[in-house]
Parts: sequence; structure tokens; C-alpha cells
Amino acid sequence: MNQEKIGRFQLFYLIVGYVLGTAIILGLGAEVKQDAWIFILVGMVFGMVLMAIYMQLSAFYPDDTLVQMIPKIIGKYLSYPIILIYILHFTYSAARACRELGDLLVTTILTETPLFVIIGSFMVLMIYCLRGGVEILCRMGEVVFPVYIFALMLIWILLISVKGFDVNNLAPVLANGVKPVLIKTIPSAINFPFGETVVFMMFFPFLNNKKNIKKIGLSAILIGGILLTVNSIMMLSVLGPEIYSNNFFSLLTATRIVSIADFLERFDVLVILMMITGVFFKVGGFTFGAAVGIAQLFKLKQTRSVILGLGTIITSLSLISTSSYVEHLEIGFTVYIPYIHTLLQIIIPTLLLCIAFIRKKFNPKNSSN
Repeated sequence: MNQEKIGRFQLFYLIVGYVLGTAIILGLGAEVKQDAWIFILVGMVFGMVLMAIYMQLSAFYPDDTLVQMIPKIIGKYLSYPIILIYILHFTYSAARACRELGDLLVTTILTETPLFVIIGSFMVLMIYCLRGGVEILCRMGEVVFPVYIFALMLIWILLISVKGFDVNNLAPVLANGVKPVLIKTIPSAINFPFGETVVFMMFFPFLNNKKNIKKIGLSAILIGGILLTVNSIMMLSVLGPEIYSNNFFSLLTATRIVSIADFLERFDVLVILMMITGVFFKVGGFTFGAAVGIAQLFKLKQTRSVILGLGTIITSLSLISTSSYVEHLEIGFTVYIPYIHTLLQIIIPTLLLCIAFIRKKFNPKNSSN
């Protein structure tokens, strides 16, 4: 594989856009209602701890991706099933993000368009971008990120103009105490979206200057978490906790309430633009991670053909994985995030770091073999 290089700001934009991704549209922390912003803040703090774990592993093995370092930590044969599970995780997560985009577009502006056409068209563009390599993906992220942030800021300004905007909707804070919120937060808020940044362990070796990698990772999680928190406060202030907790696309619902002088309305296009951009970051990250993982596992010299095959698999999987968006969310929030994410994003990386630390401390000469 050709060793391409990416800049620190490119990686920063990619991580922040990835954290916001589809989470910015959904009502994160819906189960804790008006305390949703606290839900996100707690997830952000623990997300920074997870990012520190990922970066320390990368510091121990600076030239290796997650797939390359696992055999060096736990041995060749034991590592194969774990690597395969991670590749499947990246692939399925990309399919889930595509499905969320498809369902949003089908229920809003493309009501007569078949779901497979929407997802298939998006994946064709995604494959075209990824076949150019990680440098092209990061350059695209660098171009798209300002548009994403501009749309988000414009939506916030519009939401403040809504007559029913009331920050008192956030009260009472912690009405039932801290414990119920923490029970709902851990591990759900940590796993989604912050824990999903484990995929960037497939990106770190491509960074042209690894000296600032810790600042990049931690600041990206911090900025992403703050933006999600402010966004949650905005949606709660407009919708109220009851509507917020019972809505699939909370930001879209809040934006539809905006009406300027009873003339300028229907700012749905801004939310759609953000969703498409967010899914670009998500699917791009997961697909690239899966493609590099497959290429490194099977000693392939390039990822172009792998990406083409993955695009076909992700498109098909996104269509057949669930029969409806309600089922999609139920699988995600009751099975996939609390169990699979916890294993792959918290437990295994923590164990790998402990083993790597022991190997580095007691057997430094052979710890990289």
C-alpha cells in the first residue's frame, strides 16, 4: 500500500465532522428529556478518556493501524477473529449511517424515490472519493466542513427567532437526581458518537506529523461535544422535552417551526444538507477503515478494488438490515450500541492498552515484533 500523508487540520476536521455526523440530527439523550445536554456532556468527558486510550495505543505503535498493532499485542492467531470483528463492525456501521440518510430523504424531500436509488447513488459518490485514497477523503472533508458548520450556525440563529424559543424548557435540571442520568448515559452516550472514533486508529499512521496527535484528538472530541451540547439545548428550547424525546429527527422538526414574517419558511434544506455532509464523514471514515483493514489483513497492495466491493456490500446491507427506521433505531439503541459498541470501543481497546503497556515495560525489545 502507498503511504499517503494527511495534515493535522485535515484530520481535525474529519474527526469533528465524524463526531457530529448523524448525531447532530437525532435527539441524543431523548430518554433523559430536559437533561439531554448533560447526557452529551458526560459522554464527551468519557469520550476524551477513550480518545486518550486510542492515542496512547497509537503512540506505542506509531506506524501501525489498529489492524497491524493487534497481532503485535496479543499474538498472530488470537488476533485474527478480533480483526475480522472490527472490519465487520466498520462495515455494518457504514451501512447503518447510509440507512439513516436514506430514511431521512425518503420521509422528507424524495418521497417517491426508491430507497435503494438514494443509498446507491450516495455510495457511488463515496466510492469515487475513497478510491482516490485517504488524502482525497481528507481534502473533501476540509472543503465540506466549513459548509457543515455554516449550515449549523444558520439553523441555530433561525431557531432563536422562533416565538416559542424558551430556555426554561431545560428546567428542572436533574429533577430525579444524578444517578438516573448517569445510568442512562453510561455507556450509551460514550459509545455513540464519541466511542465510534476508534476507527481513527486506522487513520493515525497516515498523519504527516504525529507530534500534535494528542492535541488533535482531544480538541476534536471537545469541540464536537460542545457543538452537540449547544445543539441539544437549542432543540429542547424550541420543542420542549416531551416532543424532543419522542421524535426521530429532532433538528428537522425544530427547523420546520421556523417562520420569518410568515413568509420565509421550510428551511428543511439546511438540515438535509447537514445530514448528507454528516453521513459523508461517517461512511467515509468507516468504509476507509474497513478497506484498509481488509487490505492489511490479507496483505493486499492497494484498496481500490476492496473499496468497490465494500461499496456494494454496504449498499445491500443497509437495505436488508432492517425493515423500517423504527426497527433500525431499536436494534441500534437496545442491542448494537450498549453491547457491541461497548465491547469493541471500550473493553477491547482498554485491554489492548494494558497488555501493550506491560509488554513495553517488561519486554521493550520484543514488544514491537
